[in-house]
Amino acid sequence: MRYLVICCVIFLTSCSGKRQFTDQSNQLFHFDENMTTRWSSPENLNGAKGAGGQENNGAKGHAFDSLPAGKSISLLDIKDMGIIRRIWITIDDRSAEMLRSLRIDMYWDNASKPAVSVPFGDFFGVGLGRTTTFENALFANAEGRSFNCFIPMPFMKGAKIMVTNESAKTLRLFFFDVDYTLVKGFDETPLYFHSSWRRDTATQLARDYEILPAIQGKGRFLGANIGVNASPAYGKSWFGEGEVKIYLDGDQSFPTLNGTGTEDYIGTAWGQGMFINRYTGCPISNDSLMQWSFYRYHIPDPIYFRSDCRVTIQAIGGDIKKNVINYLKQGAKLLPVSIAGEHGFTAFFKKDSLINLEAQGVPDGWTNFYRSDDYSSTAYFYLDRPENNLPGLAPVSERLFNLK
Repeated sequence: MRYLVICCVIFLTSCSGKRQFTDQSNQLFHFDENMTTRWSSPENLNGAKGAGGQENNGAKGHAFDSLPAGKSISLLDIKDMGIIRRIWITIDDRSAEMLRSLRIDMYWDNASKPAVSVPFGDFFGVGLGRTTTFENALFANAEGRSFNCFIPMPFMKGAKIMVTNESAKTLRLFFFDVDYTLVKGFDETPLYFHSSWRRDTATQLARDYEILPAIQGKGRFLGANIGVNASPAYGKSWFGEGEVKIYLDGDQSFPTLNGTGTEDYIGTAWGQGMFINRYTGCPISNDSLMQWSFYRYHIPDPIYFRSDCRVTIQAIGGDIKKNVINYLKQGAKLLPVSIAGEHGFTAFFKKDSLINLEAQGVPDGWTNFYRSDDYSSTAYFYLDRPENNLPGLAPVSERLFNLK
């Protein structure tokens, strides 16, 4: 077998007359005349040519800035054409309160409305305003002390990135690098990067939570990270039976893309423990606090839309039938949906009536039910315009409400 593989390689190589390299290998030693490299940091804000490290006679003189309460800091503000390649930031206060109180805004092509306006911690890949050690295809935090983003963000006329401290205390140490390349032109008009954050502290029964409200335009849904604070009204029951639905290009009552369950959406099964993969993961899985934070990035499985897109997840959980009956008797808000048992799957949900689970003929088994939990999410997408039609970021009071 080894001999056969070697012969095949030699044959393919000899047929071409020269050794073939993959695109990735070729890119490493190819000089791109279209690109010029720049870094923006406190030592050279905006990456002006030949202007780095001027303070303190060339020694380390301006490695960080401070960010007082109520103030903003500029990470980048340029008028040019290019692509942001990497954003790295570290701060000395990484509490959940600070990570939710800081706001990161990004503007493209001199737009008056930000394409990105998201709580700082949530933007960098982990929900619930928390940070942990992880690395995936788009974000990384090597040791739980830094924030890295590798999403490419093109712009045609200019780019501006701001961070605002909406907490009540000064952030003493704020380090950053924004690495970008200037370009002479694009082969085709690029899509603009956008991101939006939402939260519903008590989802309504039988009303799906919107990960991404309906956006207008042509683009690509890149994915989301989602955080859940499960309500104690449902004991230790499983929160994650809800299906992700993606409505594309005029879909109304029913979506084109429909998943089968929460943990299914992120590529795992039968529950949701902590794991980190390139495109899917669950960095936070805490049965004591009843918290989960999970993500999926649609990179190998792109989701394109031509006119509009909307993304939701059902707030549906599950438990054995007798426990669900007890939750109802204790006053928990829920609507039974279906039962999976020895006799198969029984679906009985009706919005205008509540089934009696104790009635004769209702089978025993795993019972799914609509419930009310605290959901938050950061959605990432590309759009064919530098502004979107979504509402602005929620006030800091809503972002910090019942923060664990």
